Amino acid sequence: MTRGPLRVALDQGTGPGADPAAALDRLAERARAAADAGARLLVGPEMSLTGYNLDPGLLARLAEPHDGPLSEAVTAIAADTGVAIVHGFPERADGAVYNAVQLVDSNGDRRTYRKTHLFGDLDRGAFSPGAEPVVQADLDGIRVGLLVCYDVEFPEAVRAHALAGTELLLVPTALMLPFTEVAERIVPVRALENQIHLAYVNRCDAEGDLRYAGLSTLVAPDGSETLRAGPGEEFLVGDVDPDALARARREQSYLDDRRPALYRTLTV
Repeated sequence: MTRGPLRVALDQGTGPGADPAAALDRLAERARAAADAGARLLVGPEMSLTGYNLDPGLLARLAEPHDGPLSEAVTAIAADTGVAIVHGFPERADGAVYNAVQLVDSNGDRRTYRKTHLFGDLDRGAFSPGAEPVVQADLDGIRVGLLVCYDVEFPEAVRAHALAGTELLLVPTALMLPFTEVAERIVPVRALENQIHLAYVNRCDAEGDLRYAGLSTLVAPDGSETLRAGPGEEFLVGDVDPDALARARREQSYLDDRRPALYRTLTV
């Protein structure tokens, strides 16, 4: 069966910190803009509904279950616009708080991923690490997967997705200056070495003592940039070609040419 391209919108911007109501209003406006552009998927930054660089106690108070009021509000926006939405929020579960992202489609189906690699004191002081490395969903016949920010800097995390069949990897992010090499160099390599599409959606504003780098990008399986933002607020729309994976892997497939028996010490 021939699959058509999936149009994706990247929202490099966020609402005011610690104001979920304002963030939801902004999200509804961006979802309508995505729908008007023909997009079927809208991806925002890490912790997009609450803010990221907040006091851990405040984050704990803002935290909700995966099916709480924030998720219900996003579900209503997705149903109203027909656009699947990836948003970030602090998830409360099992007595812990997780740095989570959730994909909600227009039918109300949800998939939630908890950040597994925590970055420094900022993450470790507020969140528990997730334990599920691969979370996926099918959207218009394309297998999409979820990671968060620092996760993408670990080759194993992205390779696990590629081996599990992820075709489009979505990475909401809050990458701060001066670490622009992650967005500019590491992310394209992750797409190329796994021969998958990768959408890396970063913040671009200031929050407390952090200044975020922007530079969101959608990278194709051959490592070429389909979309690339600058350092300021942008709303980008581009197409993901599902056949590009097969083309990239036709002459040389890194996945097929692997020799797993040689790599056992990498898990020690």
